[in-house]
Amino acid sequence: MEQPAILINRLRKSFGRTPALDAISLEVSAGTIYGLLGPNGAGKTTAVRILATLVRPDAGRVEVAGRDVVSEGPAVRKLIGLTGQFAALDEALSGRENLELVGRLHGLSAPQARGRANQLLAIVGLMEAARRPVRTYSGGMRRRADLAASLVGRPSVLFLDEPTTGLDPRSRIDLWALIGTLVDQGTTVLLTTQYLEEVDRLASRIAVLDHGRVIAEGTTADLKRDVGGDIVELRVPSGSAVAAASALRPLSRKAPQINGETISVPVESGRASLLEAVHRLDAAGIAVDEIALRRATLDEVFLKLTGQRADDDQAAQEVA
Repeated sequence: MEQPAILINRLRKSFGRTPALDAISLEVSAGTIYGLLGPNGAGKTTAVRILATLVRPDAGRVEVAGRDVVSEGPAVRKLIGLTGQFAALDEALSGRENLELVGRLHGLSAPQARGRANQLLAIVGLMEAARRPVRTYSGGMRRRADLAASLVGRPSVLFLDEPTTGLDPRSRIDLWALIGTLVDQGTTVLLTTQYLEEVDRLASRIAVLDHGRVIAEGTTADLKRDVGGDIVELRVPSGSAVAAASALRPLSRKAPQINGETISVPVESGRASLLEAVHRLDAAGIAVDEIALRRATLDEVFLKLTGQRADDDQAAQEVA
Protein backbone atom coordinates (compact mmCIF):
# COMPACT_ATOMS: atom_id res chain seq x y z
CA MET A 1 0.00 0.00 0.00
CA GLU A 2 1.39 3.40 -1.02
CA GLN A 3 2.35 5.71 1.82
CA PRO A 4 0.14 8.82 1.98
CA ALA A 5 1.83 12.14 1.32
CA ILE A 6 0.04 13.60 4.36
CA LEU A 7 -1.25 11.66 7.35
CA ILE A 8 -3.18 13.31 10.17
CA ASN A 9 -4.43 11.15 13.03
CA ARG A 10 -6.59 12.65 15.81
CA LEU A 11 -4.87 16.02 15.66
CA ARG A 12 -5.72 18.46 18.46
CA LYS A 13 -4.72 22.07 18.99
CA SER A 14 -6.09 24.77 21.28
CA PHE A 15 -5.09 28.36 21.88
CA GLY A 16 -5.81 29.01 25.52
CA ARG A 17 -9.33 27.77 26.08
CA THR A 18 -10.22 28.06 22.40
CA PRO A 19 -10.07 24.73 20.52
CA ALA A 20 -8.83 25.19 16.96
CA LEU A 21 -8.65 21.53 15.93
CA ASP A 22 -10.58 18.76 17.66
CA ALA A 23 -9.24 15.27 16.87
CA ILE A 24 -9.22 15.61 13.07
CA SER A 25 -7.96 12.73 10.93
CA LEU A 26 -7.11 12.92 7.20
CA GLU A 27 -5.06 11.14 4.56
CA VAL A 28 -3.83 12.75 1.35
CA SER A 29 -2.58 10.57 -1.50
CA ALA A 30 0.66 11.50 -3.23
CA GLY A 31 0.39 13.48 -6.46
CA THR A 32 -3.11 14.80 -5.80
CA ILE A 33 -4.79 18.05 -4.80
CA TYR A 34 -6.67 17.85 -1.50
CA GLY A 35 -9.00 20.69 -0.56
CA LEU A 36 -9.72 21.95 2.96
CA LEU A 37 -12.98 23.90 3.11
CA GLY A 38 -14.56 25.66 6.03
CA PRO A 39 -15.85 28.99 7.28
CA ASN A 40 -13.51 31.48 8.93
CA GLY A 41 -12.39 30.12 12.28
CA ALA A 42 -12.84 26.49 11.23
CA GLY A 43 -9.15 25.67 11.77
CA LYS A 44 -7.86 25.47 8.18
CA THR A 45 -4.88 27.77 8.67
CA THR A 46 -4.00 26.14 11.97
CA ALA A 47 -3.86 22.75 10.27
CA VAL A 48 -1.55 24.12 7.55
CA ARG A 49 0.75 25.75 10.10
CA ILE A 50 1.08 22.49 12.00
CA LEU A 51 1.82 20.56 8.80
CA ALA A 52 4.45 23.16 7.90
CA THR A 53 6.07 22.77 11.38
CA LEU A 54 5.25 26.39 12.29
CA VAL A 55 2.91 25.43 15.15
CA ARG A 56 3.30 22.49 17.52
CA PRO A 57 0.22 20.27 17.97
CA ASP A 58 -1.18 19.49 21.42
CA ALA A 59 -1.93 15.86 20.59
CA GLY A 60 -2.18 13.42 17.69
CA ARG A 61 0.19 12.29 14.97
CA VAL A 62 1.00 14.29 11.86
CA GLU A 63 3.27 13.04 9.08
CA VAL A 64 4.38 14.60 5.81
CA ALA A 65 5.97 12.19 3.31
CA GLY A 66 6.39 9.70 6.13
CA ARG A 67 8.18 12.20 8.42
CA ASP A 68 6.79 13.23 11.79
CA VAL A 69 6.30 17.01 11.90
CA VAL A 70 7.25 17.20 15.59
CA SER A 71 10.23 14.85 15.93
CA GLU A 72 11.53 15.30 12.37
CA GLY A 73 10.79 18.97 11.75
CA PRO A 74 14.02 19.84 9.86
CA ALA A 75 13.51 16.88 7.52
CA VAL A 76 9.89 17.90 6.87
CA ARG A 77 10.91 21.46 6.05
CA LYS A 78 13.22 20.18 3.31
CA LEU A 79 10.29 18.42 1.67
CA ILE A 80 7.63 21.13 1.69
CA GLY A 81 6.73 24.51 0.22
CA LEU A 82 4.25 26.99 1.68
CA THR A 83 2.32 29.85 0.14
CA GLY A 84 0.30 31.73 2.74
CA GLN A 85 -2.62 34.09 2.45
CA PHE A 86 -0.34 37.07 1.86
CA ALA A 87 2.71 37.27 -0.39
CA ALA A 88 5.93 36.82 1.61
CA LEU A 89 8.18 38.86 -0.66
CA ASP A 90 10.58 41.77 -0.18
CA GLU A 91 8.90 44.54 -2.16
CA ALA A 92 12.13 46.51 -2.57
CA LEU A 93 13.78 43.61 -4.39
CA SER A 94 13.02 42.47 -7.91
CA GLY A 95 11.25 39.21 -8.61
CA ARG A 96 14.54 37.58 -9.61
CA GLU A 97 16.34 38.91 -6.52
CA ASN A 98 13.62 37.52 -4.26
CA LEU A 99 13.93 34.06 -5.77
CA GLU A 100 17.73 34.13 -5.71
CA LEU A 101 17.61 35.09 -2.02
CA VAL A 102 15.33 32.14 -1.26
CA GLY A 103 17.66 29.90 -3.23
CA ARG A 104 20.67 30.98 -1.18
CA LEU A 105 18.68 30.32 2.01
CA HIS A 106 18.09 26.82 0.67
CA GLY A 107 21.84 26.34 0.42
CA LEU A 108 22.26 26.85 -3.32
CA SER A 109 25.37 28.50 -4.68
CA ALA A 110 24.96 31.89 -6.34
CA PRO A 111 24.98 30.41 -9.88
CA GLN A 112 22.58 27.65 -8.83
CA ALA A 113 20.22 30.16 -7.19
CA ARG A 114 20.31 32.35 -10.31
CA GLY A 115 19.57 29.39 -12.56
CA ARG A 116 16.71 28.15 -10.37
CA ALA A 117 15.24 31.67 -10.21
CA ASN A 118 15.26 31.99 -13.99
CA GLN A 119 13.69 28.56 -14.38
CA LEU A 120 10.85 29.41 -12.00
CA LEU A 121 10.29 32.88 -13.44
CA ALA A 122 9.73 31.22 -16.81
CA ILE A 123 7.36 28.65 -15.30
CA VAL A 124 5.18 31.30 -13.60
CA GLY A 125 5.31 33.67 -16.57
CA LEU A 126 7.28 36.50 -14.96
CA MET A 127 10.46 36.63 -17.04
CA GLU A 128 9.55 40.00 -18.56
CA ALA A 129 9.00 41.46 -15.08
CA ALA A 130 11.99 39.70 -13.47
CA ARG A 131 14.01 42.89 -12.97
CA ARG A 132 11.15 45.03 -11.72
CA PRO A 133 10.70 45.66 -7.96
CA VAL A 134 7.93 43.49 -6.52
CA ARG A 135 6.16 46.65 -5.33
CA THR A 136 5.30 47.34 -8.98
CA TYR A 137 3.66 43.91 -9.45
CA SER A 138 -0.09 43.43 -9.69
CA GLY A 139 -1.85 41.16 -7.19
CA GLY A 140 -1.79 38.23 -9.60
CA MET A 141 1.90 38.72 -10.34
CA ARG A 142 2.73 38.80 -6.65
CA ARG A 143 0.87 35.56 -6.03
CA ARG A 144 2.72 33.88 -8.90
CA ALA A 145 6.04 35.17 -7.58
CA ASP A 146 5.16 33.95 -4.10
CA LEU A 147 4.28 30.52 -5.48
CA ALA A 148 7.59 30.47 -7.34
CA ALA A 149 9.40 31.22 -4.08
CA SER A 150 7.72 28.24 -2.44
CA LEU A 151 8.96 26.02 -5.29
CA VAL A 152 12.66 26.94 -5.08
CA GLY A 153 13.44 23.92 -2.90
CA ARG A 154 11.62 21.52 -5.27
CA PRO A 155 9.05 20.46 -2.63
CA SER A 156 7.26 17.16 -2.92
CA VAL A 157 4.38 18.54 -0.84
CA LEU A 158 3.03 22.08 -1.31
CA PHE A 159 0.70 23.88 1.10
CA LEU A 160 -1.43 26.63 -0.43
CA ASP A 161 -3.37 28.61 2.17
CA GLU A 162 -6.06 30.56 0.28
CA PRO A 163 -3.62 31.36 -2.55
CA THR A 164 -6.07 33.20 -4.81
CA THR A 165 -7.71 35.47 -2.23
CA GLY A 166 -8.24 38.90 -3.74
CA LEU A 167 -7.25 37.95 -7.28
CA ASP A 168 -9.28 38.84 -10.35
CA PRO A 169 -10.89 35.94 -12.28
CA ARG A 170 -8.19 35.87 -14.99
CA SER A 171 -5.37 35.70 -12.43
CA ARG A 172 -7.17 32.96 -10.52
CA ILE A 173 -7.55 30.85 -13.66
CA ASP A 174 -3.85 31.34 -14.50
CA LEU A 175 -2.84 30.23 -11.01
CA TRP A 176 -5.16 27.20 -11.22
CA ALA A 177 -3.43 26.15 -14.43
CA LEU A 178 -0.03 26.47 -12.79
CA ILE A 179 -1.12 24.38 -9.80
CA GLY A 180 -2.47 21.71 -12.14
CA THR A 181 0.87 21.56 -13.96
CA LEU A 182 2.73 21.06 -10.67
CA VAL A 183 0.49 18.15 -9.72
CA ASP A 184 0.93 16.60 -13.17
CA GLN A 185 4.66 16.64 -12.39
CA GLY A 186 4.12 14.72 -9.14
CA THR A 187 3.70 17.43 -6.50
CA THR A 188 1.11 16.87 -3.76
CA VAL A 189 -0.95 19.97 -2.96
CA LEU A 190 -3.00 20.74 0.14
CA LEU A 191 -5.25 23.67 -0.70
CA THR A 192 -7.32 25.72 1.71
CA THR A 193 -9.87 28.02 0.15
CA GLN A 194 -13.25 29.65 0.52
CA TYR A 195 -13.82 29.66 -3.24
CA LEU A 196 -15.98 26.61 -3.87
CA GLU A 197 -15.47 26.85 -7.62
CA GLU A 198 -11.74 26.52 -6.95
CA VAL A 199 -11.90 23.34 -4.92
CA ASP A 200 -14.61 21.90 -7.20
CA ARG A 201 -12.35 22.39 -10.20
CA LEU A 202 -8.99 21.40 -8.69
CA ALA A 203 -9.33 18.97 -5.78
CA SER A 204 -9.50 15.18 -6.05
CA ARG A 205 -10.94 15.01 -2.52
CA ILE A 206 -12.07 17.57 0.02
CA ALA A 207 -12.70 17.78 3.74
CA VAL A 208 -15.11 20.29 5.26
CA LEU A 209 -13.97 21.69 8.62
CA ASP A 210 -16.29 23.43 11.05
CA HIS A 211 -15.38 24.44 14.60
CA GLY A 212 -12.20 22.41 14.37
CA ARG A 213 -13.86 19.16 13.30
CA VAL A 214 -14.11 17.29 10.01
CA ILE A 215 -17.83 17.21 9.30
CA ALA A 216 -17.63 15.72 5.79
CA GLU A 217 -14.96 14.17 3.56
CA GLY A 218 -14.87 12.70 0.08
CA THR A 219 -14.86 13.68 -3.58
CA THR A 220 -16.97 16.65 -4.61
CA ALA A 221 -19.26 14.24 -6.46
CA ASP A 222 -19.66 12.17 -3.28
CA LEU A 223 -20.62 15.19 -1.20
CA LYS A 224 -23.00 16.56 -3.80
CA ARG A 225 -24.75 13.20 -3.99
CA ASP A 226 -24.69 12.12 -0.34
CA VAL A 227 -25.06 15.49 1.38
CA GLY A 228 -26.68 17.78 -1.16
CA GLY A 229 -29.00 15.37 -2.94
CA ASP A 230 -31.12 16.39 -5.93
CA ILE A 231 -32.98 19.62 -6.55
CA VAL A 232 -36.06 20.25 -8.64
CA GLU A 233 -35.62 23.72 -10.11
CA LEU A 234 -38.23 25.59 -12.10
CA ARG A 235 -39.02 29.01 -13.46
CA VAL A 236 -42.59 30.27 -13.56
CA PRO A 237 -44.29 33.37 -14.97
CA SER A 238 -44.12 36.57 -12.93
CA GLY A 239 -46.37 36.51 -9.88
CA SER A 240 -46.68 32.70 -9.71
CA ALA A 241 -43.64 31.86 -7.56
CA VAL A 242 -45.36 31.82 -4.16
CA ALA A 243 -48.23 29.65 -5.42
CA ALA A 244 -45.80 27.26 -7.12
CA ALA A 245 -43.70 26.96 -3.97
CA SER A 246 -46.82 26.22 -1.94
CA ALA A 247 -47.89 23.50 -4.39
CA LEU A 248 -44.46 21.86 -4.19
CA ARG A 249 -43.98 22.12 -0.42
CA PRO A 250 -45.04 18.47 0.23
CA LEU A 251 -42.15 17.24 -1.94
CA SER A 252 -39.45 18.30 0.49
CA ARG A 253 -38.54 18.29 4.17
CA LYS A 254 -37.35 21.86 3.66
CA ALA A 255 -39.30 24.82 2.36
CA PRO A 256 -38.70 25.59 -1.33
CA GLN A 257 -36.39 28.54 -1.97
CA ILE A 258 -37.71 31.39 -4.08
CA ASN A 259 -35.41 33.67 -6.05
CA GLY A 260 -37.49 35.93 -8.26
CA GLU A 261 -39.46 33.60 -10.54
CA THR A 262 -37.12 30.64 -9.87
CA ILE A 263 -38.01 28.01 -7.25
CA SER A 264 -35.57 25.40 -5.95
CA VAL A 265 -36.91 22.35 -4.11
CA PRO A 266 -34.48 19.88 -2.45
CA VAL A 267 -35.79 16.35 -2.95
CA GLU A 268 -34.72 12.80 -2.13
CA SER A 269 -36.36 10.72 -4.84
CA GLY A 270 -34.93 12.41 -7.93
CA ARG A 271 -36.90 11.61 -11.09
CA ALA A 272 -39.98 10.52 -9.18
CA SER A 273 -40.07 13.92 -7.47
CA LEU A 274 -39.71 15.68 -10.80
CA LEU A 275 -42.74 13.84 -12.17
CA GLU A 276 -44.74 14.55 -9.04
CA ALA A 277 -43.80 18.23 -9.25
CA VAL A 278 -45.18 18.42 -12.78
CA HIS A 279 -48.44 16.75 -11.67
CA ARG A 280 -48.85 19.07 -8.65
CA LEU A 281 -48.22 22.19 -10.68
CA ASP A 282 -50.64 21.04 -13.37
CA ALA A 283 -53.31 20.27 -10.73
CA ALA A 284 -52.83 23.73 -9.25
CA GLY A 285 -53.17 25.35 -12.67
CA ILE A 286 -49.71 26.89 -12.52
CA ALA A 287 -47.89 27.40 -15.81
CA VAL A 288 -44.18 26.54 -15.93
CA ASP A 289 -41.60 28.17 -18.22
CA GLU A 290 -38.80 25.71 -17.38
CA ILE A 291 -38.36 22.75 -15.02
CA ALA A 292 -35.42 20.40 -14.49
CA LEU A 293 -33.75 18.07 -12.01
CA ARG A 294 -30.16 18.88 -11.05
CA ARG A 295 -27.54 17.81 -8.55
CA ALA A 296 -26.86 20.16 -5.62
CA THR A 297 -23.95 22.57 -6.04
CA LEU A 298 -20.97 22.51 -3.69
CA ASP A 299 -22.17 25.83 -2.30
CA GLU A 300 -25.48 24.23 -1.36
CA VAL A 301 -23.61 21.32 0.24
CA PHE A 302 -21.49 23.77 2.22
CA LEU A 303 -24.58 25.66 3.33
CA LYS A 304 -26.28 22.46 4.44
CA LEU A 305 -23.23 21.29 6.40
CA THR A 306 -22.20 24.55 8.08
CA GLY A 307 -25.36 26.63 8.07
CA GLN A 308 -23.69 29.39 6.07
CA ARG A 309 -22.36 30.07 2.62
CA ALA A 310 -18.61 29.96 2.06
CA ASP A 311 -18.41 33.71 1.41
CA ASP A 312 -20.71 34.88 4.23
CA ASP A 313 -17.90 36.15 6.45
CA GLN A 314 -14.89 36.64 4.20
CA ALA A 315 -13.75 39.55 6.32
CA ALA A 316 -13.66 37.60 9.58
CA GLN A 317 -10.33 36.47 11.00
CA GLU A 318 -9.50 32.77 11.15
CA VAL A 319 -8.39 31.30 14.46
CA ALA A 320 -4.60 31.51 14.46
